[in-house]
Amino acid sequence: MIANLGFGVLVITLVLSLYAIGAAFYGFKQKSSVMVESARLAALLTFPLLTIVSISLIILLTTGRFEYAYVFRVTSTNMPLYLKITALWGGQAGSLLFWCWLLSGFAFAAAMWVNKKEREILPWMTIVTMFTLGFFLILVLFMENPFERIWIFQTGDVVQSLFQPQFSIPAYPGEGMGLNPLLRHPGMVVHPPMLYLGFTAFVIPFGFAVSALITGRTDDNWIKASRKWSLTAWLFLSIGLVLGSRWAYDVLGWGGYWGWDPVEIAAFMPWLTGTAYLHSVMIQERRGIFKRWNVALIILTFCLVIFGTFLTRSGVLSSVHAFSQSAIGPLFFIFISIMFAGSLGLLLLRWGSLTTEGTIKSFFSRESLFLFNNLLFMAIFLICLTGVLFPLFSEIFTGQKVTVGPPFYKSATGPLFGALLLLMGIVPLSAWGSSTARNLGKEVWKPAVFSMLLPIGLLFAGMRQWGAVLALWLVSLVVIITLYDYARSVWIMAKTNHEGIWTAFNRLTSRNRRRYGGYIIHLGVVLMALGIIGIEFFQTQTQGTVKKGDSLQLAGYTLTYEDLNFDKTKVGIQVTQASISLSRNGKLLGHVYPSLEFYSESEQRVTIPGVRSTLEDDLYVILVDWLPVSAEGVTFKVFHNPLINWFWIGSIVFAIGALAALWPDRVKKPSHLSAGER
Repeated sequence: MIANLGFGVLVITLVLSLYAIGAAFYGFKQKSSVMVESARLAALLTFPLLTIVSISLIILLTTGRFEYAYVFRVTSTNMPLYLKITALWGGQAGSLLFWCWLLSGFAFAAAMWVNKKEREILPWMTIVTMFTLGFFLILVLFMENPFERIWIFQTGDVVQSLFQPQFSIPAYPGEGMGLNPLLRHPGMVVHPPMLYLGFTAFVIPFGFAVSALITGRTDDNWIKASRKWSLTAWLFLSIGLVLGSRWAYDVLGWGGYWGWDPVEIAAFMPWLTGTAYLHSVMIQERRGIFKRWNVALIILTFCLVIFGTFLTRSGVLSSVHAFSQSAIGPLFFIFISIMFAGSLGLLLLRWGSLTTEGTIKSFFSRESLFLFNNLLFMAIFLICLTGVLFPLFSEIFTGQKVTVGPPFYKSATGPLFGALLLLMGIVPLSAWGSSTARNLGKEVWKPAVFSMLLPIGLLFAGMRQWGAVLALWLVSLVVIITLYDYARSVWIMAKTNHEGIWTAFNRLTSRNRRRYGGYIIHLGVVLMALGIIGIEFFQTQTQGTVKKGDSLQLAGYTLTYEDLNFDKTKVGIQVTQASISLSRNGKLLGHVYPSLEFYSESEQRVTIPGVRSTLEDDLYVILVDWLPVSAEGVTFKVFHNPLINWFWIGSIVFAIGALAALWPDRVKKPSHLSAGER
């Protein structure tokens, strides 16, 4: 009954989304506000209807209805309730339904907001959001339906189908296969929703851009109207990427947080273009330039979201993050082609009217530096795209899949990320409009000289890794300039208004949350960069087989193997856990307990590292294997990860800055600044 309800409401939702597309188009052509409103109401209804569908599937998941193929594949009686609920996005069919639900939620919010603020673009926003939703609903209904049942023939053949095939009987398995053990980490409870929120939210600014092109609005209003939506989507995508990194660090046993896996990169590419877009639209708002570029960026970002989803779900990529082989790939490719070709055609149609009001007058102006910033982001994106597509094209043309590994990405993108850090430090001190190298140099030289104390100190301390010295100098430069510019602005305001420093600080921040939220984001980025520098330049590792009481040495630490315990008390899980004592310079620091968990349902092993964390470093220990008699020898792999925890701290600061930037300003600033204003 519950499954029938879910399936029936799913069909109704698809019909409503198609009706909304037709009614919105007819209402626009006939200038019928009644039909446009009817389309809007239909779009609004998709969210509560898909909520009913999602709840229906969750009920099946939590009540052990294993006769349904999706429930059988992703749940078992041994799983706790919270994992049964999160199994909603633990497989292909459920995650597509979850995607549809989130997308309908953003479409609901946009329809409510646009109805009050931007009535002119309402029909086209409805068409864009409902066309996208309709595509995903078609995938769920006809390709990856989570309400399909399991049927068995007398021959023993098993099939899954919505309706009972002839000569078959329904199957009622007593137990399910259970969720993939790798997905049972707490991080996977929140990582996919955050990532999906970021992906689906980008549909809204894309809808604003397409609507503006169709209606011929070439002003900045669509940029301003979509600003919060864009920043919200970018924030969710950023959090999703960081949470995915944490999951990889805790579960996959890489010894790191980022393996340049193809699916990781597929999610990273829209973040790169989305970040470029957020920087670039500031130039359009203030200087009236980059109009064509900004439309192209948001179109590209949306298409990359769909492209990344295609790569993850089509089975064309081999990855621990990807779903299994699926037949939905061709439909995805068709949809991407339609959206990209259609939006690109609209951009070319309006190309002549998207004229630039201003020009870049100086190589050293802020808008010029923002342009360089955009070009660097796009260069990194193209490197990532090349690395992802190269194995696919190599297989097509040579018959052999030649993979591209981390060394390629690191060597190609490392200098570009360094250049981005340099620009992050310089841009806050640059001026809008006309500027010269001399003027910029006057602003930069004091903090630059002060920042040189760090690399000089590192060189005197004996560090000769020039790449690391340069990277750490860039980090110090960004921090010093950011704090210097903020402190100087506070001091000027306090002096001008004859008020206290704290009052001036609060007033300055509240008047321009977007700018100073951006400063906090930059501080978060440099803290994250500190963690990246630590692991990329200074990570060391060792591996060895030791007997009970023997030790391994790494980075001044002594790791002594004490015991190995076997625990079968968890139903369906056998846990093998080692006990290792840590000491340094003869002083006992504590114990770590690396373990291996074997899941009998899926016959999979999951590595759980033992980690000792401080602000200085992580000691990351993996239990690799053991001899039949554990006292005879156990193999461990050990990583020493300096500064890695600054990456996680920086991500928190980063999120706080993004939230501050999202918070509305108390005083609205004019759209354009004169040439001399900063």
